[in-house]
Amino acid sequence: MSDPESMFDDGAAFSEKAIRLGFIRKVYGILFVQLLITFGIVAIFTFVDVVKEFTSRTPALFWAAFGLTFAMVIVLGCCGDIRRKFPHNYIALFIFTLCEAYLLGTAAATFSTTAVAVAIVVTLVIVLALTLFAFQSKYDFTMKGGLLMALLLSLIMFGILAGIFQSYIAQMAYASLGALLFSAYIVFDTQLILGGKHRIALSPEEYVFAALNLYLDIVNLFLYILALVGSRN
Repeated sequence: MSDPESMFDDGAAFSEKAIRLGFIRKVYGILFVQLLITFGIVAIFTFVDVVKEFTSRTPALFWAAFGLTFAMVIVLGCCGDIRRKFPHNYIALFIFTLCEAYLLGTAAATFSTTAVAVAIVVTLVIVLALTLFAFQSKYDFTMKGGLLMALLLSLIMFGILAGIFQSYIAQMAYASLGALLFSAYIVFDTQLILGGKHRIALSPEEYVFAALNLYLDIVNLFLYILALVGSRN
């Protein structure tokens, strides 16, 4: 005869697993819509010359999008009540995604269409491979948050130096290191979403924050890959 206590524990574990699976589906559903909007706008900026000309003549839109992007990141990152409250969280995330897509579009417009297309494909392939790796890996990357933050700060300092000295080799090294770092961040943030055997996990209430983290990782990876493969017009 089964022990009633063990039956209760199994039920609780099943319920927790179901909640986590629902959380994962929601995060990747949001992320898919974000990427669809973003790369759709990037494609328009890349292939439609009229849009390129319009953005070059209206720098005020760029700075408005930049300001809104910064504001929405602060709201979603620091204001937990807004981040977890529907529909405020979706509205803030949608505004952020549109503004970020506009900024990416203006950046992509300075590169050749071939470079942008290659960068998008390479980015999506890498993201898929890293996601599959994070899902099946037995190594726990969630304990490496401090190390990744230190590497990010080092990358920022290296980027400042590369910008000052204007060395092609330094810029390529900076882009390569950036792509590697945000590849690691994709694995880190994916395992935070998965939970389970990993020491640190995001709460199921933080689906917008989780999608935001992964989206920023992918966007940064795309920009660094674009810098590596792109030739400016």
